[in-house]
Amino acid sequence: MTSLPPCGRKPEVVVFVSNMAALAEPYGGVSSGSSDEELVPTAEEELVAQKREARLRKFRELHMKRNEARKLNHQEVVEEDKRLKLPPNWEAKKARLEWELKVEEKKKECAAKGEDYERVKLLEISAEDAERWERKKKRKNPDLGFSDYAAAQLRQYQRLTKQIKPDMEQYEKQKKDTEEFYPTSNSLLHGTHVPSNEGVDRMVADLEKQIVKREKYSRRRSYNDDADIDYINERNAKFNKKAERFYGKYTAEIKQNLERGTAV
Repeated sequence: MTSLPPCGRKPEVVVFVSNMAALAEPYGGVSSGSSDEELVPTAEEELVAQKREARLRKFRELHMKRNEARKLNHQEVVEEDKRLKLPPNWEAKKARLEWELKVEEKKKECAAKGEDYERVKLLEISAEDAERWERKKKRKNPDLGFSDYAAAQLRQYQRLTKQIKPDMEQYEKQKKDTEEFYPTSNSLLHGTHVPSNEGVDRMVADLEKQIVKREKYSRRRSYNDDADIDYINERNAKFNKKAERFYGKYTAEIKQNLERGTAV
């Protein structure tokens, strides 16, 4: 009967267990080291993670900018649609209404203070603005000379209509006295109107002004075929006419003597 070792195991079993422990010892050391390396990242991995975070942050910023641009574009489209639905001259009308409101407020303020609005308005106008407005008024109906009869008639009509100042008292009087003040298709008003003396005087004064102004116009002079030809071209003809107009009365005798052949 063989004797057993002190631990009570067979020798083969003891040797096998010791060999397995020896083999497992290096692998156990490697596994513990690898776990430590996984817990502590390297510098390269940290750099990669920082770049990835920067790219994600930039992507989020671009996404927010895209949403903001989409929102602003939608607002602009809505505003443009509103502007297109408005009348063509809405901006001018709006500016005019705002200016009128400001003028009304200024008038009320001056009336509350007991000041003259026209005087206050003139005090706020600079000399340059006043000159520019004066030039603009002169350009509204400039006298460009005679072009055709239709343009002359239109200018005269505009001038006469600007001079019209309605007499409200006479208007109310005619409204009360005249039975057919508002004519209908059956009304006959021809020859019933009698102009007032003031209206006749005003018409006469205007006609006299037209006559005086018409006398200042220079009409085209007709060409006389029987006149003496004392020029060689158009320029020389104009010069001779000017000389005749200014010095003709002084040289008339000399010219007659030359034509008769009796000049000394």
